[in-house]
Amino acid sequence: MSAEQVDAFRFPVLVGDIGGTNARFAILSGPSAGLSEPRIVQTAAFATIDDAIRSTVLEGMGVRPRTALIAVAGPVNGDEIPLTNCPWVVRPNTMLAELGIADVVVLNDFEAQALAVTALGPDDLEQIGGDEPLAHAGRVVLGPGTGLGVAGLVYHRGIWIPVPGEGGHMDIGPRTPRDFEVFPHIETIEGRISGEQILCGRGLVNTYRAVALADGKPHPLTTPAEVTRAAFDGADATAREALELFVTCLARTAGDVALVFKSRGGVFLSGGIAQKIVPALKTGAFRAAFEDKAPHGAMMRTMPVYVMTHPLAALLGLAAYARAPWSFGVETEGRRWQE
Repeated sequence: MSAEQVDAFRFPVLVGDIGGTNARFAILSGPSAGLSEPRIVQTAAFATIDDAIRSTVLEGMGVRPRTALIAVAGPVNGDEIPLTNCPWVVRPNTMLAELGIADVVVLNDFEAQALAVTALGPDDLEQIGGDEPLAHAGRVVLGPGTGLGVAGLVYHRGIWIPVPGEGGHMDIGPRTPRDFEVFPHIETIEGRISGEQILCGRGLVNTYRAVALADGKPHPLTTPAEVTRAAFDGADATAREALELFVTCLARTAGDVALVFKSRGGVFLSGGIAQKIVPALKTGAFRAAFEDKAPHGAMMRTMPVYVMTHPLAALLGLAAYARAPWSFGVETEGRRWQE
């Protein structure tokens, strides 16, 4: 049998991107078809992912998929897969038994974001400095959202290989004198300041509170949207500094991961937060912190950074994989369940 015959998925294919706050579903009816109109639901509205699929897809869309490609915010280990920032637990064997699905593949959500990099066009990207990407060079994706997702993408022997990980939990520390004033006030997790303590929605609020505490000022804002809005309005100096520190720390982390993968194919920022703060990313502070990686500053200056502006990039990545799985080096052992 050819590789295409061995690896092909059965259609219709359900593609799902499950984050900490929202779940996004769409149907791919065939290998040449476009994605259906996506359905977006709040994870808090359903007790389980099975309930969400049953209500949103089986009943709401009137489709019974034969394959489900699901991307989840968390590591995929075993037959019960808990999400890092959501109470749902994905149980593929239950999906096979109760939803009529014959084939279930569960990937990390940022693995899907990495797959999406191969499917996005120029209109889906906003470039933040750097040169033109090298065609088959390494790439990385970072996304501050409910948490901080990180993944790599490498090209080897004619196929793209996504590299999932938990890079959002790397340590992050102070560098400047002002950092050393602010960081002692950042809320830790078991004594650590990881990327997610700053570079996500709650992390932005955490940073805002830390800046205020460092200066002995009040900190009445309680949501990421409030902090972002106050920063852009210009009336709240604490919120403005918090957003500036957020951008700087995102750039430092992006630069660190870019060094790991030698990402001359591009660094891609995904998710709603990155899309909302594009003006802050384009002030020059992001590029300065991203490139500040001596002795490799010259190489860093060549690396392009992009904001992924397509609102459903992960679904596009899963759909690209569904259409031609032989074009990607996705490891499915231990992550694929079949009837």
